[in-house]
Amino acid sequence: MAEAAYQDRLWRPGLEPLADLAAIRVVRCAVDPGLARRRIERRAAELPSRAAHADAAFLRRIEAGERPIESWVPIALDVPRLVVDSTEGWQPPPARIVAFASADA
Repeated sequence: MAEAAYQDRLWRPGLEPLADLAAIRVVRCAVDPGLARRRIERRAAELPSRAAHADAAFLRRIEAGERPIESWVPIALDVPRLVVDSTEGWQPPPARIVAFASADA
């Protein structure tokens, strides 16, 4: 299992060769861009370890009118995928996400 903000252009080239070696499944969390921004702001303020993620620069881009959250492109592999709404908790719930992630290919 791996976790990251998988942008297609960055990750698909490295993951495609693994398709013959692993049962790749994509779990994508989705949330309204405004809520995503508020979460980034909160984490940047509360968690010093977030400095490694350049949240301040990301937030400056948003303030400058750029739309970095909306410009993110999800990974586009021909593999099973599940979109999880993380607005309030997780929908579908964690048990369903685990079942999806651990299902046989």
